[in-house]
Amino acid sequence: MKLLTFSLSLFFLTMTAVPGFAEDRSFYSPVIYIDTEKNQILISTSATVFYIEVPEAAKPHMEKLPVSGLVDFVVEMRGDDKLPLIKTWKVKSGESTCMYFNGKECKDR
Repeated sequence: MKLLTFSLSLFFLTMTAVPGFAEDRSFYSPVIYIDTEKNQILISTSATVFYIEVPEAAKPHMEKLPVSGLVDFVVEMRGDDKLPLIKTWKVKSGESTCMYFNGKECKDR
């Protein structure tokens, strides 16, 4: 029993001592505002409004997103000190010449 308790204690100590890895999350949200100067997009969830960062590959396409259109964003959560970084997006409602961004390029379908 002592060995099991020690093993579990060591496991939980290790889990809290090791820094967390980046995590991907999906946000199905309307595009509220596109800030081209700061390369950010303002989105919302049911409880909050926040910015997500646009990666270098997506910068030429960010203005193609429909303001107030619904978009499924997959972002990399990078901790409290950095904005979530867009990995992909799929426009679900609204018109756009960049309906799907796969992390490298835009596609219209």
